[in-house]
Amino acid sequence: MIRALLLGQEPDRDLGFAYTAAEPYDAVVIGSLSLGQLLCFREERVLDALGEGKSVTLYTPGLPQSRNRALGAEIASACRRLKSWGVVFTDGAKRRLITAQEARDLRRLGKLPGPGAVLTPLAKEILEGKQ
Repeated sequence: MIRALLLGQEPDRDLGFAYTAAEPYDAVVIGSLSLGQLLCFREERVLDALGEGKSVTLYTPGLPQSRNRALGAEIASACRRLKSWGVVFTDGAKRRLITAQEARDLRRLGKLPGPGAVLTPLAKEILEGKQ
């Protein structure tokens, strides 16, 4: 099982990670964010993980909601920014996250990920033969 640094509350659903609070870890899971954390996102551990090519997953039920239309637009904009950085959003459905190491293993065995699999950006490059 993949060791993941857990930030925020633990997701209600099993995302397929073994959570840890300290290094070493291979991925980061953001279980929840406050409105301020989302709108002014500066979590160094997440940014470092993205910079190192580690997968970062955000559990969408842990995102803040707003009935204010303007604030809702800011929330949507902040989510688009995180996605553009490579953060994978999930609601915990039965989709499997494929990391770079798993992609290398699949490629070595000549296999493809299962249907509905979510690939990290680096895993996608590996399976396409670019890495």
